[in-house]
Amino acid sequence: MRSDGRLGVRVIAEELNMNRETVRQIVNGDLGMRNFSAKMVPRILTHDAKERRLHSSFDLLRNAEMFDRAITGDETWCFQYDPETKRQRMQWKTPNSPQLKRACMSQSQVKDMLVCFFDNKGIVRYEFTAKGQTVNQQCYLEVLTGLRESVQRKRPGLWPDQWILHHDSARAHDALRVHKFLAKNSITKMDHPPYSPDLVPCDFWLFPKLKKKCPEGTKIC
Repeated sequence: MRSDGRLGVRVIAEELNMNRETVRQIVNGDLGMRNFSAKMVPRILTHDAKERRLHSSFDLLRNAEMFDRAITGDETWCFQYDPETKRQRMQWKTPNSPQLKRACMSQSQVKDMLVCFFDNKGIVRYEFTAKGQTVNQQCYLEVLTGLRESVQRKRPGLWPDQWILHHDSARAHDALRVHKFLAKNSITKMDHPPYSPDLVPCDFWLFPKLKKKCPEGTKIC
């Protein structure tokens, strides 16, 4: 089992000519082994990608003052309703309480694409794309044009070139036309290593909070 962790109890029992339940008791009880599947990750990083991620993280730690000027943004689908997450469904129960049951629900087919940018003071700009519109190069350039106007209006202290843009390495964000737009308008871009969703504040902080069930009348943006 140490040489091949994928061997099943049935295969081991047949190989050793033993009872299957006896093998299961030995594996689980005596050896204390459990059967787990590999955790899914967005991508197995190459050595170069790991090095870039390490250097980018060190740069962020050494220049923490840049976060006062950083404006980060991303896109997300907003569904008419979302099934509750496992954490949202958790509740306390005693050993004698009946087993909790819930009906299986899928995400709503009614959805809109939200593009949102925020900094340490709050939302700078948000907008919903047109029905059926994906965020491609042209769409993202229009979003960035609107973002500049919002920065000038809402963050005059950072206008015109004191703010730092942060977004992930999605294809539309990393397009040549986008890089030319940023250079033309003197917009500094914060480095973001590839395949690093855990370094995108929108994904691990803003959007999960945005999609939580809020009291009626609560203003999100």
